[in-house]
Amino acid sequence: MHRAIIQGTLLISPVTANIAADSRVADWLRTGQIRLALFLPQYIKDAVTGELRGLGMGFVAIEMTRALAQALGIALLLVEHPTPPKALECVKTGACDLAFLGIEASRAAEVDFSPPVIQFDYTFLVPTDSSIRGIGDADRPGIRIAVVHGHASTLALTRQVKHAKLVGADLPRAALDLLLAGQADALAAPRDQLVDYSLTLPGLRVLADSYGTNNVGIAVAKGRPERLAFITEFVDGAKSSGLIERIIARGRLHGFRVA
Repeated sequence: MHRAIIQGTLLISPVTANIAADSRVADWLRTGQIRLALFLPQYIKDAVTGELRGLGMGFVAIEMTRALAQALGIALLLVEHPTPPKALECVKTGACDLAFLGIEASRAAEVDFSPPVIQFDYTFLVPTDSSIRGIGDADRPGIRIAVVHGHASTLALTRQVKHAKLVGADLPRAALDLLLAGQADALAAPRDQLVDYSLTLPGLRVLADSYGTNNVGIAVAKGRPERLAFITEFVDGAKSSGLIERIIARGRLHGFRVA
């Protein structure tokens, strides 16, 4: 598990004012930091410096949490995890303070969620010459769909598929490799991630339709109603001020919209 303290000037002004003495975040003020859990593919790590950079939803998570940290006058600490279940466990046990996760019933049984922050859709990446032209074409006997264990895109697809076989991998890159190696006929994931793959890898295309929508909220540990209320107020302020829209625009995030 990698930890990186993120400081510096945010290009987008914080939206929460007069919170530096809020008793609901007294522990953050005392330690001088917020610990944000990230998981693949929310980040990429520089091979030389080890610095973490947010990708897709991870970009939104870092920028929003940085805005909150700056409003409180404290540091942002990124805590790196390989998978969503690991990030969820970090929040659940109190080793992390926040995580941006798709709101799913199975997860809501373990942590509490703010109202949705961001929405984006799920779709498939397929070879250019594939006979799969739409989502419905993929759910047929003999079709193999690569997925990532524990991701919200996989949980949504599992509830829908009746005939195709889901081929699981632990990490996003491993799921992509299944498609590239011909061991899967399609890759299921958030659209922005698949668009990025299609722009850098020849011979692949992203389907125009989708099989679901991810509503991402901020997860906090259960048993902290005051913390959840504080985060909910922050999310409401980030929406009404236009902060989230500006983050989406700055990150050039394909298919992202304010929830």
